[in-house]
Amino acid sequence: MGEVLDCGGKVLDLSRPVVMGILNVTPDSFSDGGRYGDLGRAVVRAWEMVEEGAAIIDVGGESTRPGADPVEEEEELRRVIPVIERLVSEEIPVPLSIDTSKPAVMRAAASAGAGMINDVRALREPGALEAAAESGLPVCLMHMQGEPRSMQQAPVYEHVVAEVTAFLRERISVCISAGIPPERLVVDPGFGFGKTLRHNLTLLARLDTFQVLGMPLLVGISRKRMLGELTGREMEDRMPAGLAAHLLAVERGARIVRTHDVAPTADALKVWLAVREIGD
Repeated sequence: MGEVLDCGGKVLDLSRPVVMGILNVTPDSFSDGGRYGDLGRAVVRAWEMVEEGAAIIDVGGESTRPGADPVEEEEELRRVIPVIERLVSEEIPVPLSIDTSKPAVMRAAASAGAGMINDVRALREPGALEAAAESGLPVCLMHMQGEPRSMQQAPVYEHVVAEVTAFLRERISVCISAGIPPERLVVDPGFGFGKTLRHNLTLLARLDTFQVLGMPLLVGISRKRMLGELTGREMEDRMPAGLAAHLLAVERGARIVRTHDVAPTADALKVWLAVREIGD
């Protein structure tokens, strides 16, 4: 597993776990929909996340929450490209990731200065594989059963860890065959994307299994429904549960933690790292 990602000329050091800050420029994301739809507010929030300890920022213009409707290509471009262009022009010191499945958005974001592609559909949309390969950027491949609109209606697996692992292995193979070298790949088991609470907990308990793939592991559990099911908390009160889940993930090999709650997560990782270094 490579410990450094070249994100369009900016280095993402994965020798220790890092925080990916979530910047949703959408009206309907489950946690912060509408909050950062304005360009100025989105840019301010990005800089805040850098100050809070984010090592990379994930910009998304299409909600993938359960039940979400698709967004037209032009609308997604309108939402995300000005944010990326502004942050690049302001010389933000961390890489920007584009959270998209659309080839045109991947290409436009790469041209605007994005340093990573984060695709919940693992480059399965027509043309996405070619666009990602041409970009020269690292790509995060996520597992999702079904589509956002229906994925949580009745997800079924015989052996969830084995099936998610097999899916990611197949997508890694496809990417390598398409000219995307393994050192540019990251994998994400897709917590909450076509999984029941039991499926999610099983994936978290056995997360170290995914190290067999040889790729850095990204995990995003921030404020998700599984935490509400466990704690009875509403979305805005799930941060403590999210910290616990992400630390469990890091203990099991996660290298990128994707979260809305950047400052608390960065602080929790500092404590974890300090204790680990004493143990070493």
